[in-house]
Amino acid sequence: MEWTLSDPADSGSRLDKHLTARFPDLSRARLQDLIKDGHVTLNGRPAKASASLKPGDKISLVIPEVVPVSVVAQDIPLDVLFEDKDILVLNKSPGLVVHPAAGNPDGTLVNALLHHCDDLSGIGGEMRPGIVHRLDKDTSGCMVVAKNDIAHRRLTEAFAERRLSKIYLAAINGLPKEKSGRLQNMIGRHPVDRKRMAILYDGSGKEAVTEWEHIATHQNSALIRCKLLTGRTHQIRVHMRESLGHPILGDPIYGNPKRQIVHVSRLMLHAWKLSLHHPIHDQPMNFEAPVPPEFQPWMQGIA
Repeated sequence: MEWTLSDPADSGSRLDKHLTARFPDLSRARLQDLIKDGHVTLNGRPAKASASLKPGDKISLVIPEVVPVSVVAQDIPLDVLFEDKDILVLNKSPGLVVHPAAGNPDGTLVNALLHHCDDLSGIGGEMRPGIVHRLDKDTSGCMVVAKNDIAHRRLTEAFAERRLSKIYLAAINGLPKEKSGRLQNMIGRHPVDRKRMAILYDGSGKEAVTEWEHIATHQNSALIRCKLLTGRTHQIRVHMRESLGHPILGDPIYGNPKRQIVHVSRLMLHAWKLSLHHPIHDQPMNFEAPVPPEFQPWMQGIA
């Protein structure tokens, strides 16, 4: 399909945002993939998602047939907190990888979702059907999954526009000097160790904001309640280590097991509470993933 921009209000708009408004049934992520794969042209040439538009521009879009998901469905147990025809909210177990990748071709949450749900093909991409956000492999707790393309698009927008509330529990090594605070800086890929993220001071990276509160103590280690205002990779892990100076217990990347005050068997990070508006009927919804037993020594100190 092809059309010419005639509305002056479109002047200066990004190509991907224009397409999202024109095709509300397609997620912005899918449209960006179509642009990247050359299925969208601007004035006869491939364009970037960030291309600025002006009246008179000719846009062409070709939507290829959805390729069936090649990831195999596997009968992996899921701890479902809520489910309807549009979304699924689950309590992810620690050790479960979210989507297939190098080194983890199967046994992932996506494999489990393909078995649990009737049809997720094409929703969010071949390798990540239904996924709108992720938790690290060793992090447990609340995750929401989209079951159709409209829900995927609206949830993705809600995450991007920070219209959700995400609260985590983190048990850290040692005691912070302050009772609470707000951590705000730029986080990006570590300049040397590409497996790690880091706080960057050169103007690069993306803004990361975490509000935190020390809510309990156990054997000179602290339980921290973290509210994420952004969702950067390893955000809490980096903030606890670099900003507070106290890595999360059991963290194999940012911590040092030999210096841990308390011995633990896992990364002590749990996505505790998630609040959002339903992507279809806009009803406010609140979810809470039960606190894992590994956290009980700290939870006993909470009234």
